[in-house]
Amino acid sequence: MIFKFVVISGEEESFLREFELDENNTLLDFHNILQEELEYDRSQMASFFTTSKMWEKEEEFTLFEMGTNTTPMEEVIIDDILIEDHQKLLYVFDMFNERILFIECIGEVEATEGRSYPVCTMSQGKPPQQVKFPNFTKASASLSDDDDDEADDDIIGNKDPDLSDFENLEDYEDS
Repeated sequence: MIFKFVVISGEEESFLREFELDENNTLLDFHNILQEELEYDRSQMASFFTTSKMWEKEEEFTLFEMGTNTTPMEEVIIDDILIEDHQKLLYVFDMFNERILFIECIGEVEATEGRSYPVCTMSQGKPPQQVKFPNFTKASASLSDDDDDEADDDIIGNKDPDLSDFENLEDYEDS
């Protein structure tokens, strides 16, 4: 049996991919074809989650054993997680910023003779950038000791306090 999946992004409106997977493919197979198709760096962490019909996370599937409450992708057969019609999955591809792709199984299709699975059958639009560093800019990367003292300011603009006399919590006086 071959399952057809649609993949969309909440960031890139024109992005759409369709994949076909054999019922015996694993989530690791799906991860690998996603990485290849989207030209993502395979050294980055990623996870799949099964979800409710309202896209609420349920069970997590990781690249490798991560302890309790997770299952490695290589141990999960596609047919085993498709427990309801139009099963939804989330693919977290940027772990630091919780950026995701929305995946839905839209049904079964006939196997195409001579085709290897998994396979991307439709590709539209540019995929979202794999990793984003929201507060990182070229200017912030070039800060040096020559810059003004603003680099020592905290988030609200206050200067770092003078802690030269502070040795431990007993030295702290609540004012």
